[in-house]
Amino acid sequence: MAPLDIFDPRRFDTGDPAPAYRRLYLLVAEAIGTGELLPDAALPSERDMAAALGISRVTVRKALAELVAKGLVEQRHGSGNYVSRQPKRYAQSLSRLYSFTEDMTARGRRAGTQWLSRERGLADAGEAALLGLIEGDPVVRLRRLRLADDEPIAVEWSLSPANMLADPGQVGASLYETLRALGHSPVSATQHFTAINVDAENARLLQVPAGSAALDIHRTTRLQDGRIVEFSHSIFRGDAYDFVAELGLGA
Repeated sequence: MAPLDIFDPRRFDTGDPAPAYRRLYLLVAEAIGTGELLPDAALPSERDMAAALGISRVTVRKALAELVAKGLVEQRHGSGNYVSRQPKRYAQSLSRLYSFTEDMTARGRRAGTQWLSRERGLADAGEAALLGLIEGDPVVRLRRLRLADDEPIAVEWSLSPANMLADPGQVGASLYETLRALGHSPVSATQHFTAINVDAENARLLQVPAGSAALDIHRTTRLQDGRIVEFSHSIFRGDAYDFVAELGLGA
């Protein structure tokens, strides 16, 4: 349980003219930021916080809703409110091409995959354009939740031509490892990044509040001869993964 002295009225009634719910939000957010409230610490009940600070439960509930929206507090059904687990942040360089599995393994982390779907089908017009195929050509579609030490990091959709990857069941921990084993080694990629707020479905998979910051990434990966071997769309948690660009001074 979080120490009740954090909710001392003397820390709450500071003369700040902000609304009471905002002052409570700032009180808890600051305690989390300084480490006074640690990850997984249980917060007092709404009733106890309201009584300690002399405010209504409606005010407490509004402050908690904002803390949850910002990803600082998580609500566990039937259990209460807890300081969110703060996952280790991972930084990936943009100077070389490597898979999520290879990246995690190089860091000494345990990469994991939770399969959401994998199927073979016929490319629609949009998929054909992404892969440089003809509409109706066979393709393989993969959808996965990517994990690092069992912590969800990204939701990923992958699309590949079936003449390079015939059976989606062949893919194990790493798509790139499977493609190399089949003689189709990825050598280059183009990526596009967009900052987004994650929707409810993907927030549930990533175990973050809906509306949390995330990176929306589209990658087109090619073989040595320029053919596209994969198009992927990934949503990475904004609180757990960084991408680092290494730049040189131009002429």
